[in-house]
Order: sequence, then C-alpha cells, then structure tokens
Amino acid sequence: MVSKEQKRAALHEKLQLLRSITNSHALNKTSIIIDASRYIEKLKQKVERLNQEIASAETSSVHNPLPMVTVETLEKGFLINVFSAKCCPGLLVSVLEVFEEMRLTVLEARVSCTDTFRFQAVGGENEEEGETSLDAQAVEQAVIQAIKNWSENADIDQE
Repeated sequence: MVSKEQKRAALHEKLQLLRSITNSHALNKTSIIIDASRYIEKLKQKVERLNQEIASAETSSVHNPLPMVTVETLEKGFLINVFSAKCCPGLLVSVLEVFEEMRLTVLEARVSCTDTFRFQAVGGENEEEGETSLDAQAVEQAVIQAIKNWSENADIDQE
C-alpha cells in the first residue's frame, strides 16, 4: 500500500514536471494548473493556425503555384516556414543561399521533399560588429524573392 507521503511526493514531482514543461513560474498547485491550461490553449491555437495555413496553401496551390512562406520573430532569430503542395526540386538550395546572403545561421531545420515541399528552419543572425538587425518582414521578402527566382529558373529548365 502506498503511503500518503509517497502519493504527495509523486504529485509534487508531477506538478514540477508540468511546471517545467509549461515554463511556469507559479509556486502553488492551482497556479501551475492554470498556467498549464493557458499553455495548452496557446498550443491549440497554434495548431489551428498552422492547419489553416496548410489548408490555405493546399487550396491556393491550384491558383498560385509558388510555395507559401511565413516568418515569425523568435527571441533570437526567426522561424521560417515554406510549404508547397507539390515537389520543388532545387528550392531548398535557393532558400539556403538567401540565408547565406542575409548572414542567417541555420540553428535547426526540418525538410520534407517527397510529394510536397515543407521546410521549417530556425535561423539566427550572425552577431558581427557593424551588422544591421533584420526583421521578419525582410527575411520573408528575401525568401519569397528567392522562390520567385527559383520558379523562373525552373520554368526555363522545363522549356
């Protein structure tokens, strides 16, 4: 039989785990659970937004063959997403060349190029003296321009 003290210790351990996962700074049980609830709601909203973006990209890909680009500002760098409902040979190289031109360092990346093209990367600015700070819009415009250039080259190659 498990004692009350063991149950209390197990509950405390689980609450601390929940607190660390949700980045909560709360100290009492109720506040930890409220923070976790808010965290879950934010995750649900993010999933819903991403699903809408994917659905939008899939429906618009019939009318607009160019991949969809989103860029979000993070604490140190950017989260860059590129999605296309069709395979895009050579696009990854074009996007990474833009990163190099903008002096963005790829800190983490996920790519899928089977039937569709999905690219998600966390890029951080190189912190060299004299460098100007980039914003998400500038990064997004540069990636979109790279996609347009890639598309024009891909069209020429197909002719």
